[in-house]
Amino acid sequence: MHPAPSLILFTTLSGLGFGLLAFLCLGLPDARGLTAVLWFGAGFALAGGGLLASTTHLGNPQRAWRAFTQWQTSWLSREAWLSVIALAAAGGVALGRVFFDLPMTGLGTVAAGLALATVASTAMIYAQLKTVPRWNHWTTPALFLSMALAGGALLAGQMTVAPVLLLLAGAVQLLAWRTGDGRFAARGHGLTSATRLEGGKVRSFAPPHTGSNYLLREMVHQVGRRHARKLRSLALIFGFLAPALLCLTAHPLALALAVLSHAGGAMAGRWLFFAEAEHVVGLYYGYHEAGAR
Repeated sequence: MHPAPSLILFTTLSGLGFGLLAFLCLGLPDARGLTAVLWFGAGFALAGGGLLASTTHLGNPQRAWRAFTQWQTSWLSREAWLSVIALAAAGGVALGRVFFDLPMTGLGTVAAGLALATVASTAMIYAQLKTVPRWNHWTTPALFLSMALAGGALLAGQMTVAPVLLLLAGAVQLLAWRTGDGRFAARGHGLTSATRLEGGKVRSFAPPHTGSNYLLREMVHQVGRRHARKLRSLALIFGFLAPALLCLTAHPLALALAVLSHAGGAMAGRWLFFAEAEHVVGLYYGYHEAGAR
């Protein structure tokens, strides 16, 4: 799949934002007054910024409101509703803590659950796609949720649990890569299954198009194995290992570096999430499983 910058920013920033809001709504840290304004402001900025970035990938952004109309069948629509409800609930928690110095424990628990449900619904937009075998697996929502929790804990300054969650997210990322690499081939996809022509081996005499088109631009992307291995190493080191080690010190500069390192590594991993995903439509154009590159 084409790794569009808007989708990378959307999934990375919204995950960090909703992860941070989940911890804040649970009272971790239990910020009140002006301090709460700063904490919740950061969470809303990240979550809202990610959601806004997603609209730039739409062909007609002015029609984004239509995403709310298909909630019964579309995970995209469910994500839209959950994001609005989660932000509203988190806003209620923020108001109670800023202006009334109230813990807002009950609403905070609900808001935290809604924030994580929003992240899960974002993941399901991709995990439901049988046409992209690498994504069509339980590791996709597990990866999105574990990264949201790890990034949220790190941003919330929860240095006791942040290293554990970062290493757990790194392990889920490794598992997603390991199990995803051979899933396209394991599904048995080929020109025979793509064309539903039985009775022998099917091969293409000529490509469907002589030039580029929307399907090739959006659904087919090639990334070399060597390049992918380097990016995977960078994503693991900067996204999980380095931040976990930096969390072991209480120095403010080290914690700031941990946040920056995790954000950069997360974006590298998310670039690979899209770039390595192979849509079955590529079979019509002579593209095969990643191992054939």
